[in-house]
Amino acid sequence: MEAKLGRVVITGVAGRVGPTVRAALHRDAEHVVLVDRESVTADGANETALKADIADLGALARSFEGAEAVVHLAGLSGEAPFADLLDTNVQGTFNVLEAARRAGVRRVVLASSNRVTGNYPIHHHVFPDEPPRPDGLYGVSKVASEALGQMYADTFGLEVVALRLGSFEEEPTETRHLATWLSPRDCAGFVRAALTAPNVSFVAAYAVSANARRFWDLAGGESELGYRPVDDAARFAAGFPDDDPFWHGGPQGGAYAGPDAVLPYVRDE
Repeated sequence: MEAKLGRVVITGVAGRVGPTVRAALHRDAEHVVLVDRESVTADGANETALKADIADLGALARSFEGAEAVVHLAGLSGEAPFADLLDTNVQGTFNVLEAARRAGVRRVVLASSNRVTGNYPIHHHVFPDEPPRPDGLYGVSKVASEALGQMYADTFGLEVVALRLGSFEEEPTETRHLATWLSPRDCAGFVRAALTAPNVSFVAAYAVSANARRFWDLAGGESELGYRPVDDAARFAAGFPDDDPFWHGGPQGGAYAGPDAVLPYVRDE
């Protein structure tokens, strides 16, 4: 793919997904700004590393100056006390969107999650425009983040793409991943498409590989972003039992859903 992007910022670049996105944009963007609260080292003349926390709106706005787009990966990536999720995932997303508005950024790609619909049953094929059914407090925080993205698109004209990431792994490590796996190659493909797709206002799309057993509809990502995933977890299926209880029914979130997953984070200390 020829570079079609100017200056692009990645927040949370030191996290699990960050290195894959960084490698992809290193080829596709004229300049990549690496933002994380941990120290990150720039690699080459087309990278700049900045230490900043998404809690600091002013620092974000300065980091975003001159940027064409932002890929927002920073945040808590699993179940946590609700106050922490509000501070990091919701307030943090607000800060990123507001900093982008102030800096004149054209497009923001939000790392949302498949868990915004994790309480749908496994036999239900979910389309992106169906109502949210989060499987826990983390999922709720991502629903709120998507709502902020929609509001900034509608109110301020910011172009926003919320990618509902699947299970990002080098290869599946549990039975559920036969449905939810997102390969590094497809992750990079979805992010590139989210940054370059034309005629975007607000788009929410599932970013998951082309798994034969997937729960989620990919038509939105293909029609609105122009990306069709290429990998399929089916080639790893022999490593998992066909009669795994996961396939007997229950929520798509699997072990991430249900009282046992949520209650440890809502009980009084």
